[in-house]
Amino acid sequence: MKPCIQAIAFDAYGTLFDVHSVITLCSRKFPGEGAELSKLWRAKQLEYTWLRSLMGQYEDFWAVTESALIFACHSLSLACPTEIRRELMSSYLHLDTFPEVNSALGKLSQYKLGILSNGSPKMLAAVVANTGLKGVFTDVISAEEVKIYKSSPRVYGLASQHMGVPDDAIAFVSSNFWDIAGAKCFGLWTCWVNRGNLPEDDLGVRPDVTVDTLDGLVTVLGATPLP
Repeated sequence: MKPCIQAIAFDAYGTLFDVHSVITLCSRKFPGEGAELSKLWRAKQLEYTWLRSLMGQYEDFWAVTESALIFACHSLSLACPTEIRRELMSSYLHLDTFPEVNSALGKLSQYKLGILSNGSPKMLAAVVANTGLKGVFTDVISAEEVKIYKSSPRVYGLASQHMGVPDDAIAFVSSNFWDIAGAKCFGLWTCWVNRGNLPEDDLGVRPDVTVDTLDGLVTVLGATPLP
């Protein structure tokens, strides 16, 4: 049975914006190492958000992302002077959207659309503007507001506070299963965008629906809001 969804909250990184679109620049700066650098950078970025949340030592997502980049370069024995680091960091403000994102968001425009992300407000504002999505979302919500990262329940609680609808009327959409698990435990209806055809993590919860791309979400919810 489909829920009575009024609003859709999207994760940003990996769901709307392709974090691995930085590979092109990484490869230009470090030939032959771009894909591995991007992979390690992203993995350590996520790990640092979880560790900082557990330790109660919050730093904003920009600082976390830079720390992860420094680690990844050191791990691969890549010299990363300040100028190159700044250029690579700037690439996070200019990530590509996945191919279907713009059209899918247009088809879902009758819903109240928002972003719920670990990203800092400045990072999110920049990447939304640079991808031509400014004005698409009624709310762009950052975990910075509660100084802890997903998958803390405090972050998911921000969606209803900002979007002005009850938790059970919000669909949360993410390509990250750990993020889906956190939102599901909180009580949101969840859609996992499983772009990589990955197995579900064994965390005792399952998404309400799994799709390959955001086009699948359009099919599930339809272009017209449910009553």
